[in-house]
Amino acid sequence: MLEAQHAGWSVHSVYLDTDARRPDGFDEVYRLGESVMSRVASTETAQPILAIVERRSATLAPGTGWVVVADRIADPGNLGTIIRSAEAAGASRIVLTAGTVDAFNPKVIRASAGAVFHVGIVEDATLEDVREGGYRLIGTTSHGGLRAQDYRQVDLRGAIALVLGNEAHGLESTAPIDEWVTIPHSGRSESLNVAMAGTILSFAIATQHEAPTAGE
Repeated sequence: MLEAQHAGWSVHSVYLDTDARRPDGFDEVYRLGESVMSRVASTETAQPILAIVERRSATLAPGTGWVVVADRIADPGNLGTIIRSAEAAGASRIVLTAGTVDAFNPKVIRASAGAVFHVGIVEDATLEDVREGGYRLIGTTSHGGLRAQDYRQVDLRGAIALVLGNEAHGLESTAPIDEWVTIPHSGRSESLNVAMAGTILSFAIATQHEAPTAGE
């Protein structure tokens, strides 16, 4: 709730458990009766405060900064972590394709640690929409095929869209990807969790964007 307020979102009303402290700065504040919070909350252990916040979404600005595309990501915890890492690394937008879990699912919001309120969320976009927006699509794969390169050897500067695929199926081999990257690893695991991979690659992109180009 406070993250939404700090990010400039409109908080319409706040609801408090019986013994919760009243927060400052809100006009519409209501105290619920005993046991009501546990019945209306979506978690097993309810927080003492709930809020109704006006939902908003963003548009995809043409070729501005870099973005992360969640393509049919199904698990709320994974999407929340992807949003949290991407926002921390400096992504300008999170783009969701059809079939991706709702970015404002309560579990996504909790997993994002409030980051969902601090980065623009573009909903129901296609990979073609992103490409037409002027972004170079960088697709992730855990396989050596698709001519994938070690991400550390790929130029990730400029208007980049990091595309992360579904947990079970990954990205379609026919997806309109400009360049495929992989994260080499030495252990016995076949692949990394998609949220882990998204975190590593988001900060790799951020590092290259912060580094001066030749001649600077």
